[in-house]
Amino acid sequence: MKKILINESTWQTRIAITDQDRLENIYFRTHASQNLERSYFKGIVSKVLPGIQTAFVNIGQEKAGFLHISEIDRELAIKRMSEQLEELEETEHVEKHSEKGESAHKHEIDISKILKEGEPILVQVSKEPVYKKGAKLTTCFTLPGRFLVLMPNIPRIGISKKIEDREERQRLRDLVVKGLPEGMGAIIRTSSSGKDEREIIQDLSYLLDTWEVIMQRYRESKPHEKLYEDIDLTLQIIRDYLDNDVEMVVCDTPEMQNKIYKFIKHIAPEHGHKVVFYEGPPALFEKYNLERQITQALEKKVYLKSGGSLIIETTEAMTVIDVNTGRYIGQSRLEDTILKTNLEAAEEVVRQLRLRNIGGLIVIDFIDMASAAHRQRLYKFLEKTLKELDKFQSVVLKVSEFGLVQMTRKRSGKTLIQQMMQTCQTCHGMGSINSAQTEAFAILRALRTELERKRSGGSITVTIHPSVLEYITSTEYNSILQLEKLYRCKIILVTHEQISRATYTITTG
Repeated sequence: MKKILINESTWQTRIAITDQDRLENIYFRTHASQNLERSYFKGIVSKVLPGIQTAFVNIGQEKAGFLHISEIDRELAIKRMSEQLEELEETEHVEKHSEKGESAHKHEIDISKILKEGEPILVQVSKEPVYKKGAKLTTCFTLPGRFLVLMPNIPRIGISKKIEDREERQRLRDLVVKGLPEGMGAIIRTSSSGKDEREIIQDLSYLLDTWEVIMQRYRESKPHEKLYEDIDLTLQIIRDYLDNDVEMVVCDTPEMQNKIYKFIKHIAPEHGHKVVFYEGPPALFEKYNLERQITQALEKKVYLKSGGSLIIETTEAMTVIDVNTGRYIGQSRLEDTILKTNLEAAEEVVRQLRLRNIGGLIVIDFIDMASAAHRQRLYKFLEKTLKELDKFQSVVLKVSEFGLVQMTRKRSGKTLIQQMMQTCQTCHGMGSINSAQTEAFAILRALRTELERKRSGGSITVTIHPSVLEYITSTEYNSILQLEKLYRCKIILVTHEQISRATYTITTG
């Protein structure tokens, strides 16, 4: 059974979701940071770039958000283009079309005909800023509730694929359609299955009221203002994950226990008894061995039960996962051994994607399989596991003859590494540093350049890392003697433990 474990402190809140005491998801909230994802802003269009069909929108953050043409809802696009065409027709005295929308459809959609620099626009953050990129924005708005996700400007009904019963799908669709205003749509979540009409309509009414508040604030607010943000992260997790599979919600402070209990009594009173308080010692995360599991989730290598392993490396462009057999040799034919390892790896890959919050383009290098049937079985298993265990949308391509699987997974916020780690100040993200030999040669070249510029006697002091000093004195000491002889000077080598291998100073005396 699953557990939701909440560790609360004055500096940070950590929420872990475990299955059989195995860490599946981890979330962090610090009081010093703000969550932008799903927030609504009154933005100002700062730049429109027709060449890449993108607009940059100032939402009052460090970097402007970017809004691509694909993230502009159809109704807004048609309305704006129709208005421009109407103005053009009036200016050129061209006979108007009977239908403005029909006129807009006959012209190619162009972001420069939809947005103008300096105008206000209601936008929602769909993805947090990543690396040096600003937030990704959308006008295809969504408002998540417990049973539904309201789409205020997209008149479409979607139903979770996990609700498989045809009659139940139709019942839920009819309920939602009956309660939705014209021009709006909704996604029916898995949690709505089996719920009565009162609960569904109550959730829908709450979301409609929230949308009305957002629109009212948009009309009254100043540019760059945040109009609405989702509920507190802890309550978001409770709303999105609390279901019949969750055994208990464990809090380590009475205040958090009371807050969550009140929230659950409001949205899902049947689960109220699951909220418990843990006092310790030991600390909550230590009791469930989560500290070690979090540390392991930051490492490149993940060990499989069979003895195989995964190597996970992420770049700005994609994440690459390599599957290795390790010491596993199996007890049957080689092909069966490889298939078993690949199936185990596929299940662990899905867990790691969730745990590390990895999104975007992902390439998995499974162990090569000669059998087309085995490749098809692996593909179906990976696709099924993602559907059953991962809440985020993903698209998987079939296993290639080389054992490669290409897939995409929806990004949501920062990865675990981005939240917990920073770029190394020594290697600057390369993952390796220059050897002592490379650094020694660079210092010798810099020393010669300085001596040529100075061209006089005296002494010169070079402060270097101990490992570089050891290399120079043991291998290149003759080079130092030759420089001293050539430039008639004295070279003094000094070590300093506190400087990095890539750092050195040259001072003349």
